[in-house]
Amino acid sequence: MARRIAFINEKGGVGKTTLAVNVAAFFAQKRRQRVLLVDLDTQGHAAKTLGVDVRSGGLTVFDLLTNPAIELSQVTRATAVENLWLVPSWKEMAEFPTHAASNPDRAKLLARVLEPADERYDVIIFDAPPSFGLVTTNVLLAAEEIVIPVATTYLALDGCAEMVATVERVAQEHGHSKLRVTQIIPTLHRKTQMSEEIVEKLKQYFPKKVSEPMGLNVAIDEAQSHGKTIWEHAPWSRGATLLQQIAERIERAR
Repeated sequence: MARRIAFINEKGGVGKTTLAVNVAAFFAQKRRQRVLLVDLDTQGHAAKTLGVDVRSGGLTVFDLLTNPAIELSQVTRATAVENLWLVPSWKEMAEFPTHAASNPDRAKLLARVLEPADERYDVIIFDAPPSFGLVTTNVLLAAEEIVIPVATTYLALDGCAEMVATVERVAQEHGHSKLRVTQIIPTLHRKTQMSEEIVEKLKQYFPKKVSEPMGLNVAIDEAQSHGKTIWEHAPWSRGATLLQQIAERIERAR
């Protein structure tokens, strides 16, 4: 069965998509595993980061979730990264909660449509939307390993604790015993006393689950602007080294 890793935070702008895309590329390029990246965000940033144009049309994850006649293979797109495929998302995903409201199995639709993926892929990575609702619940029930990027700001501590509690609650309510938080990644890190204190508090609250902090990095930003992963754009950069360290921690956290 494929590993299922979801990157989740209810707050946007914390590096969630950056981590999801580059960790997916790590497994595909560095470990030669077949990887499926599933974007659930209405902004479609995972596709943009990989140089895939979703604005020109084509089927998206919304079609997969709402049309029983659509199969996973019809929605999956190849990327420029060998061994990495993408299920893109776009603005219509905002309509998913309304569309699925009357379906009694609405919380498990994503898990159902991804059942064929276990035969084709070694790793499935989810880029969840920056809010909690039906889409995120679907991600939690389709995934097993949860990675939470946390901005090194004071209020983010509360948000992280709430997200961990949410994962535990969903696991209990739906009998999903394999669902767990495996890594917490401090992001937007700066060399300030406040940032360092927050990292230390995270380590106290969540021992052995906190990775190396990820600060702002020019090479990572440049890679995204060119629609490439860090290993395609600047494989020997500090940003590449940092992202590889984070990816290796996630790999070992199974």
